Amino acid sequence: MRVLHHYQLSASSRFIRLLLAERGLMVLPKIETPWERNEDFLSLNPAGDVPVLVGKDGIAISGATVIAEYIEETEESSLHNLLWGEALARAEIRRLVHWFEYKFHREVGAPLLSERVIKRFSGQGTTSSVVIRAAMSNLQIHLDYIDWLAEQGNWLTGKQISLADLAAAAHLSVLDFLGDIDWSRYSEAKIWYAKMKSRPSFRDLLGDQVVGIKPPEHYGNLDF
Repeated sequence: MRVLHHYQLSASSRFIRLLLAERGLMVLPKIETPWERNEDFLSLNPAGDVPVLVGKDGIAISGATVIAEYIEETEESSLHNLLWGEALARAEIRRLVHWFEYKFHREVGAPLLSERVIKRFSGQGTTSSVVIRAAMSNLQIHLDYIDWLAEQGNWLTGKQISLADLAAAAHLSVLDFLGDIDWSRYSEAKIWYAKMKSRPSFRDLLGDQVVGIKPPEHYGNLDF
């Protein structure tokens, strides 16, 4: 069976968890704590980052975008195809995946996770209110953009769900877990995110539990 090395509050890991669930692919989850050095895990991915997907053949594939493209290339195309369309449409899907996996992660997700979670539980450094304020300011800009994208169609890249929706929802779900999003300010983004939360693939994420952190009551509520 496939093994997915992940961390519950890793947005990139959540992206792949959503993709695997959408595809109906069985996987054995194995949690890796970001601030703990695991030599066995480092032998799979020397970078020490999650997610890492180990296939039935024992070959390890590292990085969310790499794993996502690998799955789309190797699994049979069907109604579950999430990298669809002609070259231009696929390019737009890839652009938005890159936006969330790199730009959003760098400007919002990574600093907030570091300040609110990693520093707290690892004991490495003190929390910086300056960093948190900057990340929260960046978050508003990104949410404005998501709100605009959601207003253009049923999904972020058009009339069909794609990898872009999974990546965006995964990154937002971490911040939603931490209580950092005021959904009342972003009506179109909220409607889109509610659709994502209502999908069967999201159930596992909504059931995540992290010791020492209690998500807000609306986190698991589909009608929020």
